[in-house]
Amino acid sequence: MSQRYQIRFGGYGPPSTSFSRALRRIGDDIEAKFGRDVDIKYIYNIMDLGFKGKDILWLTENGFLTISYQSSSYLTDRVPELGFVDLPFLFADNTTARAAIDGSLGLYLTQKTEDRFNYKILGYFENGFRQISNNLRPIYSPNDLKNMKIRVMLSDTHVRTFELLGAIPKRLDLTEAISGIKDGSLDAQENPLTNTVTYDVHKHHKHHTISNHFYVSRSIMCNRTAYYSWPEDLKNELRNAAQKAIKWQRKQADKDVEDASKKIRAEGHKIIELSAKQIEKFREKIRPQYEEARNLYGNELFDILNFTYSKS
Repeated sequence: MSQRYQIRFGGYGPPSTSFSRALRRIGDDIEAKFGRDVDIKYIYNIMDLGFKGKDILWLTENGFLTISYQSSSYLTDRVPELGFVDLPFLFADNTTARAAIDGSLGLYLTQKTEDRFNYKILGYFENGFRQISNNLRPIYSPNDLKNMKIRVMLSDTHVRTFELLGAIPKRLDLTEAISGIKDGSLDAQENPLTNTVTYDVHKHHKHHTISNHFYVSRSIMCNRTAYYSWPEDLKNELRNAAQKAIKWQRKQADKDVEDASKKIRAEGHKIIELSAKQIEKFREKIRPQYEEARNLYGNELFDILNFTYSKS
């Protein structure tokens, strides 16, 4: 290469998470291919430097970070279409969700994101299905959520879901949520079990319910200005490395959920697995949200998934 290219990877979790390790795998592949022609640096957790989790968006868009990830829900303020994949009970399982994100739905959302951000989207890590934890009581039905102050991500769709379920949703960044959980100003939160353990929430919440209410992906974002300044062989290697890392991360994510479950139980806490009949009570409560979504997004996104909410 005619010059040395600096690539700064960033995230918002400890180096041990599957996301941090996946970033490292991308970097290692690039470094193995290009050697001293690239200068690779890592900031695994921007929150250690005083930033909020949501700050990763502008840090990447403005080039302070070159490549990062963030849950797609954080992008919905500027990419409203991403709110569609925030809808509750949209996917039946990981296989269905992954196929949609890697297929036509993902391509559609990638285009919409790149239209509004200075990003090149390299693919999607899996944040996975989200569960409910709290410090008040076991949750078996929507009635158990009544007036419970629960942290949700920065997504109007998530807020609406928990309003319909009878809770009091609080739209907070991760840093604010962790503080609220520790000081008791929040009763509950919803997250994949892995995140619940990563951020030590399981040490404060003794009630955990497997509801699988949302499935969330994490966009892998590359600063577009940097990306299109690179030679073709570097861009090709980055794309290939990202796809390999995605496959590894998703496989690791499955294992991480199992490990997180063991750690939660090791604290002496019970994990409640809802039956299909119990989950249907939650689905009935949020059913108006699908009509609202059809009015907002039209039929295109529903048709991509061949999804009929009246039969769900």
